[in-house]
Amino acid sequence: MKDCTQNNLLRKISEVEFVCVELNLYLDTHPTDKNARNDYLCYSKKLQSLIKEYEACFGPLTNFGHSPTEAGCWVCSKWPWQL
Repeated sequence: MKDCTQNNLLRKISEVEFVCVELNLYLDTHPTDKNARNDYLCYSKKLQSLIKEYEACFGPLTNFGHSPTEAGCWVCSKWPWQL
């Protein structure tokens, strides 16, 4: 069973996002590192999955129509920093 609590999902998203940023920075200086590229692609997919799961439960994380969802909208729900 997935742990679909708002704080836990936000924490997981933050952790995976951090890994993606660090791998991206590493790949800027080591573009031929295939293992790092594979790790980056794996974590990117995991991040997309976590964001999709969050938005299905709690509404969009970003505005400007980048995260359409049936769960809510910026105007109708609490913003991420209002938790």
